[in-house]
Amino acid sequence: MSEYQYYEFRAIDQPLDEKAMQDLRDLSTRAQITPTSFTNEYNWGDFKGDPLKLMAEYFDAFLYVANWGTHEFMLKLPLRLINFERIKQYCYGDNVTAYKKGENLIFQFISETEDPEWEEGEGWLSSLITLRSDILHGDYRCLYMGWLYGAQMDDFEDDELEPPVPPNLGDLNGPLNSFVDFMGIDIDFVAVAAQKSAARDSHQAADQKSLSAWISNLPEKEKDHILLRLINSHDPHLAPELLQRYQRAVAIKDNDGTVVKRRTVAELISERERYATERKRLISEKAAREKARKERESAVIRKKYLNELSKRESQIWRQVDDLIKTKKQVDYDKAVKFLVDLRDINKGKGDGKAFKEKLDDIREKHSRKPSLIRRLKDAGLDG
Repeated sequence: MSEYQYYEFRAIDQPLDEKAMQDLRDLSTRAQITPTSFTNEYNWGDFKGDPLKLMAEYFDAFLYVANWGTHEFMLKLPLRLINFERIKQYCYGDNVTAYKKGENLIFQFISETEDPEWEEGEGWLSSLITLRSDILHGDYRCLYMGWLYGAQMDDFEDDELEPPVPPNLGDLNGPLNSFVDFMGIDIDFVAVAAQKSAARDSHQAADQKSLSAWISNLPEKEKDHILLRLINSHDPHLAPELLQRYQRAVAIKDNDGTVVKRRTVAELISERERYATERKRLISEKAAREKARKERESAVIRKKYLNELSKRESQIWRQVDDLIKTKKQVDYDKAVKFLVDLRDINKGKGDGKAFKEKLDDIREKHSRKPSLIRRLKDAGLDG
């Protein structure tokens, strides 16, 4: 199997200028480069650039896929808008890291699988990129699930405590579901983690009446300054910055699970095993009920079919003889099917002896047709 590596970078807050695009072109003559992206795939050789350095200098998001099972995803955010002391609880171990780079913070997520299936990298980053905005708005679910993947991969000691569980783990949006798929996180692990996750309406994160009052009380000069920033500068982070200020001012407590007793890694793993066993049992029971339902439906349909067929029983026996006489394999199949129907009709009437006599007569008459005799045996009509 040939080698496959896929690299994709995105610039979100600031487009690339001509010099930056030329510097990137020097790293790869084959890459697709635009003012907002750098994309390349390799079937031989390696990329000459350092993704972490390129993220620090040019880009806000990065994704890497290799056909030997490595997945990597990075996001860059302004450090001033991140509570580093809080998020570092999620970002340690071999699979989730937070790097301070100048005025920015870069999150790196890495997953590995020992038995990878071939997959393309294109499309993944588009499905994940809005997680950056979620983190800026205080949604740390992807960070928690990154930590959860580390627990899944035995990165931590059994007695280590989980980080604070964010709200709404039981209600993942599209990007978060893509993150679970991309990282290869056990869905049973996510379900178990969600048991300690509060449900919260994201649209009510800030009480509108309270927010309106806070805005009204801002000094006029400060409001003017905010409006000038909005009009004169490209500042995509103005809204989350103001929302964070509001939350600090009114002392809103993030419902992040800190008041809930935190579980150890061993407890999570044990609960995952119990949950997975129970889920499989429920699935098996549901499948059994569905199978039984279909069998009942089939039995009703079969009974109706045989009742109709029994009205033409003599005609069907003659048709069986005619089909066998053609000596065609496809007609043998039709004849055997009819014989099975006739057996079931006679069984229903309690007249199995009459059927057996007629069947014995057919076997004797056509004993030199091995293909037919084999079909009779396969259909359970050999005795």
